[in-house]
Amino acid sequence: MKKFYLLALATFALAFSMEAQTVLLDETMEFYTLGEMGDQNPAVWTSWTNDGGVTLDGMLVSDAQSIDTKSLLSLGGEGRDPVLLLGNITSGDYTLQFEWYIPTDKEGYFNIQGETPPVGTAFSGVFNSSNIYFNEDGLNPGLLTDYTTGETGSFPHDEWFTVSIYFDVDALNYTMTVDGTAVNAAPVGFQADATLGGINYFPGCACSEYYTDNLLFVEGTIGGTDDFSASNFSVYPNPVQDVLNIRSASTVDAIAVYDVLGKLVLQTAPDRISPTIDMSSLNSGAYLVQVTIGDASKTVKVIK
Repeated sequence: MKKFYLLALATFALAFSMEAQTVLLDETMEFYTLGEMGDQNPAVWTSWTNDGGVTLDGMLVSDAQSIDTKSLLSLGGEGRDPVLLLGNITSGDYTLQFEWYIPTDKEGYFNIQGETPPVGTAFSGVFNSSNIYFNEDGLNPGLLTDYTTGETGSFPHDEWFTVSIYFDVDALNYTMTVDGTAVNAAPVGFQADATLGGINYFPGCACSEYYTDNLLFVEGTIGGTDDFSASNFSVYPNPVQDVLNIRSASTVDAIAVYDVLGKLVLQTAPDRISPTIDMSSLNSGAYLVQVTIGDASKTVKVIK
């Protein structure tokens, strides 16, 4: 028994010794108050009027759809025009990753902004990409189109999926993937200026309704040589009540849950990016969750 606990402690230590990487934004949306985003976080979330949240035309904090309990809603027909501020970056490479949910018959949209004005000055629009539509006008279910190049891809309705955009600001271009599948055949050049300023999540169609959750913005790449680096992989919430969420940049092949005596109590083969596992049937206590991506595995301790 002593040998097992020594092994378990070593496993726990390994689980929490993730490779460090600079995380610039890690938005789970859980700490926002439901309703208007308003001025809850004006340094990160603004709107086209850019008045610090005075005009209620930005994001809505919603619990209608979420990975945990809350997400941000872009809703059409209300004159909203929310913007995510990324800091007016002029050099280096970065990755923005977020989870999206678009109901059937609804549209999602964003564009990439160049230099953004200071709070208090309304946006005039510096478009480093053209329109990027998901089910444009609600008439193209499952089809996304990046009008910067005219390239297309696919996405699922009525379930969460992962959008990842890699920006090479030195080379002034970006590439986009959806659930790990590339949309762009080659890096797409910035259209307006040499700055990465923000993302405009504009719900311009009355049919627009899309939810943003678990937004991560890091220096460098997500899903590089170490799929289990701190910026590529996390589990939450911990403690867990019923459902454990696994954020990953790469496809998770298998999940196995063990109790503290080493007995296998749950297992699944999700074969998708950022899966979940239902732990509602388990008793309260500590568990080891082993996540396998390709030929590599990582074990983390969670409390229920």
